Formats: sequence, structure tokens, C-alpha cells
Amino acid sequence: MNPSHYDAIVIGSGQGGTPLSMALAKAAMRTALIERKHVGGTCINEGCTPTKTMVASGRVAYLARRAADYGVHTGPISIDLERVRQRKRDIVAQFRGGSESRIAKTQSLELIMGEASFSGAKTLAVRTNDGGQRTVSADRIFINAGTRASRPKIDGLDRVPYLDNESIMELSAVPDHLLILGGGYIGLEFGQLFRRFSSRVTIIQSAGQLLTREDPDVAEEVTKILRQDGVEVLLNAKATRFDQSEDNIQLQVEAGGKATSFVGSHLLVATGRIPNSDALNLSAAGIQTDEHGFIRVNDRLETTSVGIYALGDIKGGPAFTHISYDDFRIIRANLLEGKAASTKDRQVPYCVFIDPQLGRVGITENEARAEGRNILVAKLPMTSVARALEVDETRGLMKAVVDAETNQILGAAVLGIEGGEVMSVLETAMMGKLPYTALRDATYAHPTLSESLNNLFMAMDNT
Repeated sequence: MNPSHYDAIVIGSGQGGTPLSMALAKAAMRTALIERKHVGGTCINEGCTPTKTMVASGRVAYLARRAADYGVHTGPISIDLERVRQRKRDIVAQFRGGSESRIAKTQSLELIMGEASFSGAKTLAVRTNDGGQRTVSADRIFINAGTRASRPKIDGLDRVPYLDNESIMELSAVPDHLLILGGGYIGLEFGQLFRRFSSRVTIIQSAGQLLTREDPDVAEEVTKILRQDGVEVLLNAKATRFDQSEDNIQLQVEAGGKATSFVGSHLLVATGRIPNSDALNLSAAGIQTDEHGFIRVNDRLETTSVGIYALGDIKGGPAFTHISYDDFRIIRANLLEGKAASTKDRQVPYCVFIDPQLGRVGITENEARAEGRNILVAKLPMTSVARALEVDETRGLMKAVVDAETNQILGAAVLGIEGGEVMSVLETAMMGKLPYTALRDATYAHPTLSESLNNLFMAMDNT
């Protein structure tokens, strides 16, 4: 077959690939966007959009149960999971449809639904979803093919039914007892969510703390909050075997030198993500990966093959939608605007959507000390935040790490109501290279959550 030749091909329609394909096409480059499953990537379809939609339902259930604390009396609370699921599906369809519409309206851009793999340096074989075959080539190729849920090697796991981050959102009834492997973002968000939906929840974490990249004091506070909500959390616990027990799943765990057995109605495996690079036949194009299969790139997102780039989760590093979108902006700046943008020294903010939220930016205290920095650390419990007291949401803490010599903010964690929003104020200050004293002495509207930055940084003066 004669290949269809394009100026550019983008593999994957995630939050980096879709805007990149449109930008290239608008720059008069004939572009093909190849998507295996559905437009929008993980974020819209299985990640941010659906999970945060369901988390919102969980928060309503939580507040409804607490209504009497505010002097409001309601009747018994029940969960209609099918309605929760339908609301999630509707919003996903709305977001996905918007992306599809924008793609369709972009001249010089062709959407090809199918699975691509390299057959040469700049050539791809595409098995289309309608059963056909196509061969396409391009001067430049951009890989935004993402990741998928990993499956740990545990005896018996292949013999029992289990859920991942996608399938758990398609349940039609609330689990009686949800077992969760993994104490990262996915495990914690779903664990708290289904506890609020009335499930019994047990989280099994092999490490000594939840959220292993966070400082121990922050992780400990997160664990405290989850346990307050009735989530059972096991740390330093190793899952060793799964068995089917009638309609339930039996899990054997080793913790503290002892063997323990748990029986659950459902199992969520949330032990990490692996790149979708294994189906791309990257060696045919001379594209190198690391030992985990993530595509190697330089700080301009160029792979080891000239003219081929990788962006988003498939290249490794922080797996966040906003990082994928920033990857797109870097490529656009360099290829279409003649700039020299790179990934060096960019901030990596993120938010874990447990409730209260954990907003994080910059380096942790542990990281700063490991680098031998001279630092100041300020902490403020949310019980000292006026706005949190007024709305009776006082769980959590705020923490900031500051360079003792320059007074520059190096990093912060805000575990509290709307923690992601308060973190963004700190990130803006970091971007503007403001000293912490500028926030300490700022006049914020009263009573707002941001006003608490006054008190947080006043605490710095007492360290």
C-alpha cells in the first residue's frame, strides 16, 4: 500500500495531543490525529473529569450526614450509584463531544480512529477500528499515547475479579466491602469516595506511609483524616495471595510479621501505571525507552529519533494533565514560534482530591534537607484558620518550606478545605519570586482561606 503522507502525525488525543494537532493544522501543516479508543485521553474519559465528578457526589453525601452539625436536619441518606454514574457519564460525554467538535472543525486535520505502530523511522501501520489497515507517514511524529493501570504480580490475582480506575466508576451498586491495593492518589480518592457512599473500605499499602512522595507529617495527617472517616488503613502491609471465596474475594496480607486474612466483596488494584509504549513497535523507529518502558526525551521533548517527540504520561515524570498540556505548549513554542522553551525548572503543582484536598507545589522538606539546603519551615493547623472554623472544616494543615538565605518559597503543602486553590496562590508567588514576607504582610480579604497565609508565614518568624 502507498502510504498517506502528512506534514505531522499525532498519536493519541490526550490533553497534549489534541491541542497540538489543532495547532499544527492551523499552521498550515497537513496533520493526522490517530486515536485508539476515544477522543480526550485519560483525563476526560477515565481520569480527572469522571473521578472528580464522582468525588463531588461523595462530598454531598458527607455534608448531608453532617447536616445536624450545622443545625440542619435531614432524613436518612441513601446512595443511588446508577444516578451518580449517569451524571459522570453525561459530563464525560459533554467534554469528549466538545473535543470531537473542535477537531472536526479544524481544517487540514484528519482524525483516524485506530491503533498505530511504527513500521519504519517515519512510517506507521494503523489498524483502524472499522477493521481496515492504513499506512501513514509524516515528517514529524508526536507520541501522546499515555499509560494504563498496572497489575502487580501477586499469587491468585489473575483468578479473581478486580477493578481498576476505569471499571470501578462503572459499578451500578455500592460495594459492601472494598479492598484497595495501593496508597497513592487513585487508591485514596476512591477509598474515601466509596466510604462516603457507605462501603466498608480497607486500604493495603506496602510502604510505611500513604503518598510516599510526601513528607511524613503530611502523610500522617492524611492517614488520620481517612481513619476519621472510617477507612481502614494498613501500612507496611504486603498482599501475598488472592482466592475466590464464594461471591467474595479473600486476601492474605503479611503485616508486622503476622499473616492476616481479609474478605471483601470488591477489589480495586491501584498500584501504579505503565506506559502504552509496548504496542507502538518503537524499535522500528529507533526510539529508546527506559527500563520501565517510558520514552526517553530531552528537555525539548525530542526522542532519540530525529523528528519524533513524546509528550504527556508516556515519557515518564509527573503524570498530570496540566504537565501534558504544558508539554504541548513547549512543542508549539519551539516548532511554530521559533522559541527555545524547555521542561527545565518548571513548577509541578498538583492536587490530590481527597477531602480535604492536598495541594502541593515545589519541593518537600525532606527533599530540601536531602539537597543540603538551609531552610525554614512553617506549619499551621487548619484549626487556626478563621474561614475553616466558620464553615466547620478544620481538618488538615498548611506547610511551607523557605530558603533561609533568600526568603524564597521552595515548596508548600496545603492539606485543607480548597487546598488546591490556596496552593495556587503560593505557586503564583513562587513564579513571581516573591519572598515569603510579601505574603506574610499582604492584605487579603477577610475572611478568606488565602488570608491564612498571613498567619502561616508569621509562624515562620518564630522558627
